[in-house]
Amino acid sequence: MRLDIVTIFPDYLEPLNVSLVGKARARGLIDVRVHDLRQWTHDRHHTVDDTPYGGGPGMVMKPDPWGEALDSVLDSGQGEPVIVVPTPSGRPFTQELAVRLAEKPWLIFAPARYEGIDRRVIEEYDARPDVLEVLEVSIGDYVLAGGEAPVLVMVEAVARLLPGVLGNAESHRDDSFAPGAMAQLLEGPVYTKPPEWRGRAVPEVLLSGHHGKVARWRRDEALARTSRHRPELIEGADPEIFDKQDRAVLAALGWEAEPDGPRFGRTSAAVEE
Repeated sequence: MRLDIVTIFPDYLEPLNVSLVGKARARGLIDVRVHDLRQWTHDRHHTVDDTPYGGGPGMVMKPDPWGEALDSVLDSGQGEPVIVVPTPSGRPFTQELAVRLAEKPWLIFAPARYEGIDRRVIEEYDARPDVLEVLEVSIGDYVLAGGEAPVLVMVEAVARLLPGVLGNAESHRDDSFAPGAMAQLLEGPVYTKPPEWRGRAVPEVLLSGHHGKVARWRRDEALARTSRHRPELIEGADPEIFDKQDRAVLAALGWEAEPDGPRFGRTSAAVEE
């Protein structure tokens, strides 16, 4: 996979040289190219922003440098890339979207600063659906100083899904929100050696060697954690995807299938956690 990132702060992307992504780059599994947007400016101050039309606070990134930068990057490769624009007003970045992006051969990230990129840049490239795709993506309902941090998040989420990046090819299959699971549940707690630490013991079932019981315990813990931290995932789930034991655990946690619709609701005896 090829990844191009256009930014006014190339040093911000240095973390891509370490950990899993750095190792994947060193092994040639991903080709990451970071470009300084200012090299496509033509004034002595390397200006990339200007005041917004219509007034208002902040500055807007100019279309000329972005257009030249993206044209140059697009001309340097072959294929149908996806241009990913991090923005709080974009579609949510989910594990499902990460999986879809991991299937693409070429991603181009366009992280903005200030109040964002002149809208005409997005419209210019979005008007070429036959040769590329433009995705505006948000990593959460909050605002950052720029799009570089979201790029780091998305690149790591996508890169770890690529063949050969993780030491164990099966590692990502049990991730929280992994697509293809019967229900979108958070992962339960994990433990390692020693078996006792500061008076706290590892749950006995994990030491039993009984794979069926371990799998059931992990499932029960995932249900409990999801109920506690992300109840909307249970509320939006079809009760038919849960087995008898799942339903018993959910009932103990204060959930029951609603009689008038295919979803769960809280009971009056909901467990306080």
